[in-house]
Parts: sequence; C-alpha cells; structure tokens
Amino acid sequence: MKWENNRQSDNIEDRRNEGGGMGGMFGGGGGAPRRVGGRGIGFGTIVIALIAGWIFGINPLTILGVLGGGGELMPESAQTAPAPSGSTDKPADEMGRFVSSVLAGTEDVWTTVFQQGGAQYQPPRLVMFSGYTPTACGTGQSAMGPFYCPGDQKVYIDTSFYDTMRRQLGAPGDFAQAYVVAHEVGHHVQNLMGLTEKMEQARRRVSEREYNALSVRLELQADCFAGIWAHHNHKSKAILEPGDVEEALNAAAAIGDDALQRKSQGQVVPDSFTHGTSEQRQRWFHKGLETGSVQACDTFNARQL
Repeated sequence: MKWENNRQSDNIEDRRNEGGGMGGMFGGGGGAPRRVGGRGIGFGTIVIALIAGWIFGINPLTILGVLGGGGELMPESAQTAPAPSGSTDKPADEMGRFVSSVLAGTEDVWTTVFQQGGAQYQPPRLVMFSGYTPTACGTGQSAMGPFYCPGDQKVYIDTSFYDTMRRQLGAPGDFAQAYVVAHEVGHHVQNLMGLTEKMEQARRRVSEREYNALSVRLELQADCFAGIWAHHNHKSKAILEPGDVEEALNAAAAIGDDALQRKSQGQVVPDSFTHGTSEQRQRWFHKGLETGSVQACDTFNARQL
C-alpha cells in the first residue's frame, strides 16, 4: 500500500505513553464494571462479548449491554476519571504515521461523499493507546481489539493489535491494517447517518436472535464502507499495490463469525453471529471496493447477505 507521501490527519490523539498495564475493565487497574439498570452480567457473557466484538466491531461494552438485558455499562473508574487528552502532535513513528495517513484518507473520501449528498462530514478522532484507556463507553482495553465509541465519536486502537492480526489470525499486511481503521470509521459514518440510534431502539424491542441478525447487517455495512474508502482513495491517490486487496479479503475471512467460532469452540452457531460469515464479510468489502457507492452498501434492505 502506498501511503508514505499522503497527508496525515490532525484528528489523532496519541495516548500510547499514557497507558497502564492490563488492568481496566476486567482487571484490577480500571475498576469493576457496574450496570445502571438491567440485570447483572456473568463471566460467560463477558467471554461471548469479547469474542463477538473482538475484531472490527463496535465496542464490546455495547455488546455487553445487549447481552446483559439493557441498561448502560460503565466502569466505576470511567465515571470519575477524565479521559486523558493525549498528544495532538502528529506521530513521528512509522506506525503512528501510517494510522494517521489512513485516517486522513477516510476524511478525504467521506467529506466528498457527504458533500455530494448535500451534507457535511464530521470526522471522528482516533485514539492510539497502550494497554487501556478511559472512553465515553467505559474503559477500553487492548484485548478488545479496535472499536468505535459513539458516546465520544472516537475510534480506539492499540496498535499492538496488528501483531495479533499477523501472528494469531494469519492476516498480515499494511492494507489489512488500513482496513481495520476504515471499518471503524465506517461505524462512525453509520452513527452520523442515525443507524447507531436506530440499532439502540431496536435492541429494546426485539429478541436477542433478531438483534444479532441486525448486528450482522450493521457490521457488513461497515465492511462495505471500508471498501468505499479503498475505492475512492485509490482513484485519487493510487494507493493500491499488487496483493493489497487480497490482504484485506484474507483479513475479512479470518474474522468471520464462522471462522472465529470454529476456531474457538469447534462448532458454528449461526443464530449467535453478530458480524457475518467470512464469505459475507469478503463479499461486502469487495462490493464497496468495486462500486464506491453508499447505495450499494444497503445491507439492511438486501435480500441476500
């Protein structure tokens, strides 16, 4: 992927030197999570949430809220400790510059797409952290993988996750890493479109199985939006090199619900899918890449995913 000569985003917060160890949400460092309303959450639910929301998804704290029967989950520490501001200087290290460059590309693409639709794009901030960090959605941890928090409209990523992609998931490559950022920005776009609020409303009136099905459509749309970024960014800046698309498709295959479930529990339970199968994730990313069209990414009205 050609990114070195592209501009860097100003919407970066670098908290990597402010993080702690692996405390936070489930450890001793960040305070135990407590629920406001709804029923309690057992360890089994936490494991499910981490598996379901681990890779390329909305904050697992949101999933915990769904599986726990409503209410808002807030770690005690997050209610009292203000989030660190982080350095707003442009990162000097290669990984930081890479993430900043990819984010800038998403800003350019979605600003144009929104303008064509008669709207103004409000870009998210992206927080790079190490270990754990406070967010408006609770304490974020590196074990959660990258996530988007609608509460503060920020994307959070511990860049050590890229090592996990390469070593444990078999999904190496810089374009696969860029896909991660573009997918999370896709969730921000959905938030601006009002889909996040509609999902929250749906959660209150549908069954868990029905909500899971809606969640799959939400995630596949974010995959398609990542494809839109790649389509337009390549069209304007020729970022793609041979093998890049295959890297993204390989990453999409590695994190399909069926692949993750087969790897973690030896069997596949379709009713529990929250992100889509490997084949579905590949297909919708490729659809966004081929068309560059938001209309083509309408997973909620698609008869076949």
